[in-house]
Amino acid sequence: MKQKTIIITGVSKGIGLETVKVFLSNNWLVIGLGRKKPEISHSNFLFIPCEISNYSSVEIAVKTAKEHTQGQIDVLLNNAGFGVFGGITDLPIEKWEEMFQVNVHGLMYVTREVVPMMRKKQSGHIINISSIAGLNGIVNGSGYAATKHAVKGISHSLYAELRNDGIKVTAVYPGSVKTNFFDEVDGITANDNMLDPKDVAEAIWYLANTSPNFLPVDFEIRPLNPNTKK
Repeated sequence: MKQKTIIITGVSKGIGLETVKVFLSNNWLVIGLGRKKPEISHSNFLFIPCEISNYSSVEIAVKTAKEHTQGQIDVLLNNAGFGVFGGITDLPIEKWEEMFQVNVHGLMYVTREVVPMMRKKQSGHIINISSIAGLNGIVNGSGYAATKHAVKGISHSLYAELRNDGIKVTAVYPGSVKTNFFDEVDGITANDNMLDPKDVAEAIWYLANTSPNFLPVDFEIRPLNPNTKK
C-alpha cells in the first residue's frame, strides 16, 4: 500500500504534536509546518520552518512540501492557532489582529496552496481545528471566538466548494483540552478533567481514515466532566 502523507500546522506542542506522533506510529509521512521544531527524530517526519501568518512564508513552505512528496498530499490538518482573552475595551488591538492573522488568514493561506495538489489527484481531506468557541460566544473571548466562528464558516463553504473534486473538509470543535493553551487564560488551569490531546489526535486519525464516500462536516468533542472551577 502506498504511504500516505499529511501536512500539519502548529506541531511544536499540544494537539499538533500529539497528532504528529499518532500518524507517525501508523507509518504516514508527516510534514510539520511551524515556527519551532518539535523534539521528534523520525525518518518519516519532515519539519519545514514557516510563519503561518505570512503568505510568502507559506508559499515557500508548501512548495518545499510539494517537492518532497511529488505533490501527493492526502490530508491537511490546519491546527495552528492561539487565543488571547480580555474584555472588548481591554484586549490590545494588536492581539485581536494577530489572532485573525494566524487563526484565520494563516489557515486560508495554507489551504489555498494545498488545494491545487488535491484537485489534481481528485482526492484529499482538509481538517480544520476550530473550537467550542466556534459554536458559542464566551465571556472575554470575543476575538478568539470570532476567529473560530470564521473557521467554521470557511470550512462549511469549502466542503460545498470542493466535494465535487473528491476533497473532504471537516471542522473539529474541541472543548477544553489539557494543553498549554490555558497558560495565558486567567482563572483557568489545565487539568486532568479536560480532554487529553492524544485523544483528540486519535479522533483526527479516525477522520482521516473514513471511507471515501463518508463526509464528516462537523465533529464536536467535549470532556465528559470538565472541571470549570476558577
